[in-house]
Amino acid sequence: MADLKPAAPLGRLLTKTFFARSVHEVAPALIGATLLVDGVGGIITEVEAYHHTEPAAHSFNGPTPRNMVMFGPPGFLYVYRSYGIHWCMNFVCEKEGSASAVLIRALEPTHGIPAMRRRRGLHDERSLCTGPGKLCEAMGVSIKHNTLPLDAPPIAIHARTHKPEIVSGIRIGITKAAELPWRYGLKGSKFLSKPFPA
Repeated sequence: MADLKPAAPLGRLLTKTFFARSVHEVAPALIGATLLVDGVGGIITEVEAYHHTEPAAHSFNGPTPRNMVMFGPPGFLYVYRSYGIHWCMNFVCEKEGSASAVLIRALEPTHGIPAMRRRRGLHDERSLCTGPGKLCEAMGVSIKHNTLPLDAPPIAIHARTHKPEIVSGIRIGITKAAELPWRYGLKGSKFLSKPFPA
């Protein structure tokens, strides 16, 4: 089946400079941006911020072979395996050594939808990328993408063309620092991993 959805105009490509600031500025600024990996992806609808000073961050206890990219310069991809099953993608932010990142939780598919359906083994567009593991599977992201720059092929992140209405709430699926309202989403989107409280 052809990908018949007309592609919305894309904004300028984001560079590493975009990520070289507070993770709390970057996270909401990513809502509405378009993330593509090898031309497959869509509009970012949900993210979570993780800061090295709080225990839910992988970097909280210092560098390890797994999280080393978080301690490097901003603008790189950190990919890890969750629960030994799903890959999750994160964008490293802030200055080198800060070890803070944004987890990409959900997308609205806009590019390469047939490839996403094939990889996920389902047709329902709404379910393709509504979760961090789902979107990595749909986009073909795995450990081989870990440490790649966010501003060079195969990754392309296009800035949003207008500022959307953004909602925030507590992060999902964590037990430490669970009270922090560092989850951000596109208000009214049906492409979320979980609705935000009204």
